[in-house]
Amino acid sequence: MKTGIMTWLWDRLKGRSTEIPPGQFFDYAAEYAVRELAFWAAVNAIASGISKCEFKTYLRGEEVKEDEWYLWNVEPNKNQSSSEFIRQWITKLYRESECLIISTDDGQLLIADSWDHKEYAVYEDVFSQVTVKDYVFNRPFRQSEVLHYRLNSADVNRLLHQMYESYGKLISYGQRYYQKSRGSKGTLKVPAHQTGDPKHTESVNSFLANQCRTFLESDNGVLPLYEGYDYTNIGNKTYANDSTRDIRAMIDDVFDFTARAFAVPPALLRGDVAGTKDAMESFLTLCIDPLADFFAEEIVRKRCGKNAVFAGTTLVIDTTAVKHVDLLSVATAIDKLIGSGAFCINDIRRLAGKEPIDAPWAWQHWITKNYATVEDLLAALQNGEGPS
Repeated sequence: MKTGIMTWLWDRLKGRSTEIPPGQFFDYAAEYAVRELAFWAAVNAIASGISKCEFKTYLRGEEVKEDEWYLWNVEPNKNQSSSEFIRQWITKLYRESECLIISTDDGQLLIADSWDHKEYAVYEDVFSQVTVKDYVFNRPFRQSEVLHYRLNSADVNRLLHQMYESYGKLISYGQRYYQKSRGSKGTLKVPAHQTGDPKHTESVNSFLANQCRTFLESDNGVLPLYEGYDYTNIGNKTYANDSTRDIRAMIDDVFDFTARAFAVPPALLRGDVAGTKDAMESFLTLCIDPLADFFAEEIVRKRCGKNAVFAGTTLVIDTTAVKHVDLLSVATAIDKLIGSGAFCINDIRRLAGKEPIDAPWAWQHWITKNYATVEDLLAALQNGEGPS
């Protein structure tokens, strides 16, 4: 039998009268809190990474900053910045394993909240009843008119939900056991000749449920004892530190398998400082770079087209800005990059997150030993002078 808060919510939406047993409500609440925390930690990490990327646009092989660049890097629509847009994009994609981006008649990019999808084998798919907030577009959109993203993770999400429910129960059990073990324990001796009296039994039960319970749960209290009653305190158990760490370990487990499902290094999700450099390399290689390629491919094939791509008009999502660069620590590497002729000064400045220098010499390529230009070196070789 299925259990869990998501199962209960789904049953309620379907009109089924499924009730949560009183003792399980807080179990479901704990499950939901942990799963949401792990989900948002993963989504925020990915969204933050993609938000730092630059969507570079090229026209006939030359990098340009025109309307398309502005749309993706600054303002995709009148109500969102590019960072807000990307966060909604990532959230929608990972929450529902699918995301639809449409372009309005005035060129704005909007993320659809819901839509009907008619699929075809040979012809273009059609999207109808496309809804953004409370507005429903009264026309259908063809596949070539939209950006449609699907993650191959439907089974992964289903398995994650089952794992969340299992770990939610374990965490709730650990919390209840912790509370019980730290409670006060005692025995109450009552006169033997009164044990068979129904009225006395009712009086004892009321005494235990009200006065004793209040006394045990209070930081400071006084317990009135009737004649013949004898209360003995067994003592307070102290919950072992190892057991509280077990609860934390179970929560860490939830973060770990959530991180692996999202291709995010677990160390980044937990906020561990140790191994951050290696974790960032793994994050870029396994998560951000493939996701950037996935996004760019759909943009290029829909908004550029085959002929334009062959002519050098395209879009590239540059992920180099995701990783923080300490210029002093990479100064030697920068010298080698410039001295090899592979990069110009402005290339290095952009890699470091700095604005390019608006001067012709900053776009020139240099080569060692005396940092002459490549053109000068070639001219010298042709004249038989050799490199100086």
